[in-house]
Amino acid sequence: MQKTSAKVYRIGSEQEFRAIQSILMPGDKVMIKNGNYTDWSVNINNKGTSLKPIMIQAEKPGMVTFSGNVTKPIFSISGAYVFIQGINFKDCVLTKTGVLIELSISNNCRISDCSFSSNQVKTQFTPLVIISGNGSNNIVEGCNFISNVDNQDVQVKITKDACPKFTLIENNIFRDKNKVSWPNANGGECVQVGQDPVLLGNQKPETTVRKNRFIHCNGENEVISNKSSENKYLNNYFKDNDGELVMRGGHDCVIADNTFKGGTGGIRVNGTGHQIINNKIDGIATAIRLMYGMAKGKDEIGFYIAASDCIIKNNTISNATTGILIGDSKDANWTGKFDTKRYPSPVMQNVAPFNNTIGGNGFKNVKDKVVEK
Repeated sequence: MQKTSAKVYRIGSEQEFRAIQSILMPGDKVMIKNGNYTDWSVNINNKGTSLKPIMIQAEKPGMVTFSGNVTKPIFSISGAYVFIQGINFKDCVLTKTGVLIELSISNNCRISDCSFSSNQVKTQFTPLVIISGNGSNNIVEGCNFISNVDNQDVQVKITKDACPKFTLIENNIFRDKNKVSWPNANGGECVQVGQDPVLLGNQKPETTVRKNRFIHCNGENEVISNKSSENKYLNNYFKDNDGELVMRGGHDCVIADNTFKGGTGGIRVNGTGHQIINNKIDGIATAIRLMYGMAKGKDEIGFYIAASDCIIKNNTISNATTGILIGDSKDANWTGKFDTKRYPSPVMQNVAPFNNTIGGNGFKNVKDKVVEK
């Protein structure tokens, strides 16, 4: 018998969700009753359509809260056109295998208007939200990530075998993130696109991160960490962060129309072919840094790749000590700091930036506009 109309299911437990999960059809809505929930783990592989997505939402936005220990994904979505909306995740404690929402091999799925606040992870490099697998066109939009502890907030996960395509991270707020407690002060990015820039930096997820706000994000020195190729970072707003927008690895990314106000860093660049244009950077000691590497180009293996063939134009830099620094971390010695068997790279950061085009940038109250080391 053909189904003719969408249904609304009101559920109040994991068991009730599991009971209806297999029969969800395009256009159906799952309304989670207002309340506080713990110890959920549901897998959703159903498929909606562009005109009739499957909605999983709070009965009333902001009135459904998940908290407590998380050892498995609370929501794991591997379907298509499944939208999660209006749910709070607060005071969750995540183990290494825990995640709040994972979009895994999903297509056209969406996380909207959710709040992630005061959550804590117990294992380094653990994210709250993961986009993974060989899916495409997934979206994280209109969410708040506030005062989370020791974690990564949003991770686009890239492996040798899987690379999500065309992820959009848009109109989210990231704020009040304290320094992570890990010994090497690493693993506290707000957004990370790729995890292995040395061996997998040539992967092309073509992620877009745009119109987000990053305020008082001090988790580590990379507020955004790009470790893959052909991504776009557009129209984001950064204020008073202890960190930078970092091209840690990868190539051919676009960093355009972003605004930076105060804090410790602006844009840091390794890799080739990036376009850094029309950004406004104010009140940061060194606005743009082009880094030395251990190797060059897209084919050589280096723990860091020298900045090359990048375009840095039409940026407006004000109230800085150095506007654009060409050649930071010269002759840095990485002996003993990474695994040279896994990464067959020289250990000296002695390859200077080269073939970069710098022009048309505006400077106001900048002591040294362009410095080459």
